[in-house]
Amino acid sequence: MCEVWKNPTKPSVEIGIDVIEKLPETFFTNITGGEPFVRQDLPEIVEVLRKKTRRIVISTNGYFTDKIVSLCEQYPDIGVRISLEGLPKTNDTIRGIPDGFDRGLRTLLELWSMGIKDIGFAMTVQDLNCRDLLPLYHLAKGLGCEFATAIVHNSHYFYKWDNKINDKESICTEFKKLIEELLCSKRPKDWFRAYFNWGLVNYIYGNGRFLPCDMGSNGFFVDPAGDVLACNGMDQKQSMGNLKTQSWDQIWHSKQADEVRQTVKNCPKNCWMIGNAAPAMWQNLKIPATWVIKNKLKLLFGKNVNLDINSGGNI
Repeated sequence: MCEVWKNPTKPSVEIGIDVIEKLPETFFTNITGGEPFVRQDLPEIVEVLRKKTRRIVISTNGYFTDKIVSLCEQYPDIGVRISLEGLPKTNDTIRGIPDGFDRGLRTLLELWSMGIKDIGFAMTVQDLNCRDLLPLYHLAKGLGCEFATAIVHNSHYFYKWDNKINDKESICTEFKKLIEELLCSKRPKDWFRAYFNWGLVNYIYGNGRFLPCDMGSNGFFVDPAGDVLACNGMDQKQSMGNLKTQSWDQIWHSKQADEVRQTVKNCPKNCWMIGNAAPAMWQNLKIPATWVIKNKLKLLFGKNVNLDINSGGNI
């Protein structure tokens, strides 16, 4: 589903601490890869970013248990999402890492035993693993951990163009079960996650986004070479500027950045990832909040939640 591992960046061209120092203050930062824990300077990166952002979450396959535990001992307030693509057989088949599920789960249990609060699983759903969606969610819930979801996408950054969903009905059936369970949760955060997952169902069926994408304005992506992108989901890389040779203000307020933002507004892909959906949900809070309230009231009065995709995002 992602072939970054076949196209690794060279350490000689990757950005270092001096470039990361140029980043602005942000509300949230996700450190992702490839696999972030192959970076030898990850603790130094986290140290710099902690001064610039309210919350950091690192996405990892959980393989390097000792490194992950060591970093969380040093910075117990960071978040960790361990990517597992289902239960053991399914995960190891998709990821191709021997005993990958076992290592990921052991890492999460180590963090759990340390009392690290912001931990959980992340699952990219596809035909091969949709039947494991609910079991993995139940495992996370049983441990008191978070559970993040995504759908396979294609982009220049993933070096992948043939990801697709064949059995839409089966996948969406599993997602609808998850949505109903999230709506029944006592945590308001889960209710809005139900809306996010409802957006994934909408995306699977090829419909337009529930909320407009404003990446390049309310969020950005920095690639290993220092290029500032609106996001990493486009078919072609479109840089707003490069932090190796420019300051943040020079990039963010440039004509080139405005041209990229215009491209985002006209982007036909309708991606629905947490990185571009969460900021949109915050900026248009009334829409997901109305959806949540209506469906919570239905549950309160013993009515079925309407998960017919034709009813749209404002049911």
